[in-house]
This record gives sequence, structure tokens and C-alpha cells, in this order.
Amino acid sequence: MAILGLKSKGPSKPAHYDIERIVRPNILALTPYRCARDDYSAGVLLDANENAYGPSIAIEEQKDSAAASTLASMSAADIAQLNRYPSPTHDELKQAIAKLRGLPNEDWVFLGVGSDEVIDMLFRCLCVPAKDKVMVTPPSYGMYGVTAQVNDVGIVKVPLDEDFQLDEAGMDAAFADDVKLLFICSPGNPTSTLIPLDAIRRIAENPRFKGLIVVDEAYIDFAPEGTSAVELVKEYANVCVSQTLSKSFGLAAIRLGYLMGAPELIQVLTNAKAPYNVSLPTASLALASVSESGLKVWEKNTKQLNANRDQLIRDLQTVPNIGRIRGGNHANFILVEVLTDGKPDSKRAFDVYKNMAENQGVVIRYRGSDHGCEGCVRITVGTEDECKQAVEKLRGLLA
Repeated sequence: MAILGLKSKGPSKPAHYDIERIVRPNILALTPYRCARDDYSAGVLLDANENAYGPSIAIEEQKDSAAASTLASMSAADIAQLNRYPSPTHDELKQAIAKLRGLPNEDWVFLGVGSDEVIDMLFRCLCVPAKDKVMVTPPSYGMYGVTAQVNDVGIVKVPLDEDFQLDEAGMDAAFADDVKLLFICSPGNPTSTLIPLDAIRRIAENPRFKGLIVVDEAYIDFAPEGTSAVELVKEYANVCVSQTLSKSFGLAAIRLGYLMGAPELIQVLTNAKAPYNVSLPTASLALASVSESGLKVWEKNTKQLNANRDQLIRDLQTVPNIGRIRGGNHANFILVEVLTDGKPDSKRAFDVYKNMAENQGVVIRYRGSDHGCEGCVRITVGTEDECKQAVEKLRGLLA
């Protein structure tokens, strides 16, 4: 059965992978909803039951309002179009992302309301409820499990090893036809550790796994160059990569995530998504962030955060009862042990987390309950001053 709307084709490797075999039959047979802006977007628009008099916002009175910053970042033309439904595809934004990440064109990019919508769409399009399963590698991002439960999809867990790397032998033994998705977080959350591309390549070529590899790269811009799995997307049809504007681009509030994969996969997701899932304000701000001027700010801020991370690591190592800095330190956070008598202590780590938030005015994250993270807290890299405050508060509590 052909994928409706497919304009171009992706890689033919590996030979054992067939996207039509793993997509739910009802999704493959779906005739996408055709919305008003799929056909025409100019002229006297009397086709979509919109309000012809424009948005009910007194622009001149919004200087001190919560909407002011959003309105200030939008062009007058975009503000004037808020009464109209947005583009269902946002091709200009997808083209900019494809260019930034080295992909051929917009056919390789799917936009979502944060990476969470992207993850949910993969479950909904590929996994049959109460039948199929996904594989996760704890410790990892918690939304994989939450989304699996919401969609009534089983979970196969193959924990990372002591170095927070994939247990490839354990994964190989657990692969089965009903495992449709494999989530690999790289750099990991909360591990801050990159998964080598060669390891992902070996899994992509493993004929025992016939599903789709999803490499979650929310933090990839804080890692060394040349470590993104986007290069594998162009080579393997069974590898896709999710990224977000929430982290290195500093746009968590606009909720814009995206998936990069073979055009066949992108078209399946596009056919099944809500007609206007990404709003005009979100797309407008996102496009500004990946413009030439926006990328200069992005590069500057990312470089500064990486420098702050390195300094935070050095400073933490001077704090009494702080143990190992865990993981590869390839993200914008640090995973660190809290000790009692020289051993990781999860109870003390939890007490420190609570005390910091409730009495010290500094909020970090307790991760001692995660697999392989005994006694650990996770500290996001902030400004230079914020990092110094965190270190001094920890020093006072742990001395």
C-alpha cells in the first residue's frame, strides 16, 4: 500500500526494514484531513469560518502585559494574520531546520508541539494498543514510559551499563517483532552521556530488530560537533532523530519540537497529525531563532553554557561530601553524587534537594531513584552567578 502524499524517497538501507510493515494498517490507509489552508491562503478568504475583523488584542495597550514579549517578536504582518488559521506545514521553518541540520529538504522534517507531541505521534502511528511494545534503556527520559502507558503499549526495559552505554547484547536478546520503537536518549537524561554513532549503526543493521530507532537529541548542541545521529538518518530508513528548540535555543515556552527522518516516515506522521498543530506565533518565533541573526545568539549562548558547565564541574569537586560527577557531561546539566561516609546516599541527596528548594531558593532535581543513579542530584547549568549560588548553598548544607 502506497503512502499517500509521498513526494520523495529516503534511504533504502537496511534491507530488513520495511516502514509499511511497522505502520499501523489503519494509519497507512488513512486519507488525511484536508484543511482550508492546504488549498488556498491568499485572496478574499471566506472558506474557513474565521473572524474577518482580526484578533481581539489592543496591541497598543499590551506594553506591560504577559503577551508583550511575544507580540514584540512578531512582525506586523504576522500579528495581522492571527485571525487566520496558520500554515498546516510551515515549510519555510522546516526548510530552515533542514538546512541547519544538513538534510536535503523539508520532506525530512516533521514539526510538533514540543518533542512530546512528536513522541506521542510515533506511538499513535506505529504501535497497536495492547499488542505492540517499545524498548527503553533506563535511566532515560520519563515521558517514553508515560506515553507508552497512555497509548496502552508495552515497555521492554534494557538498562544502560555502569558507564551509561547501551547493553547491546541484552538488547539483541530482547528484540522481537512486536517491539516497534527503540528510544535512545543521546546525550542521555539524566546521564548527560553520548551514545556513539557506531553503536546506533550496529543496531540499525541488526536484522533481529525490525522496528524504528528514535534517537532523542534534545541536548545535542551542548555535545562535541560530529556526534549527532542526523548523519545516520540520511543513510538508514530505520533511524530518526528528535530535537527541540527548548534547550540550546532557549525557547521552552513556545513548545516546538521536530523529528528528522526518511520522507516516508515524515509523510505518515503528517497524514495523521492535527491540521494546525503548530501555531503562527510559535512558528514565527522558531523561524527567528534559526535565522542568521538568531543562530549567532544561539552559538554565543551555547558556548557560554558549556564554559559554565566546565566551571561548575570544577567548583563542585571542591564541595565536601560531593562525590563523582557521573556521565559524559555532554549536556547542559551535571549529574553528581551526594555522599555520606564516602558512599552515595539517596536519602541525603533527597534531603539536600528539598532543603535547597524550600530553604535556599535554589531548585535542583533529585535523581537518586533512577537506575544506576544512587545518591545523585541533577543540576542544570545556569548563568555564572546562578552556578556559584548553587555551589555555595551545597557547600553550606554538606560541610
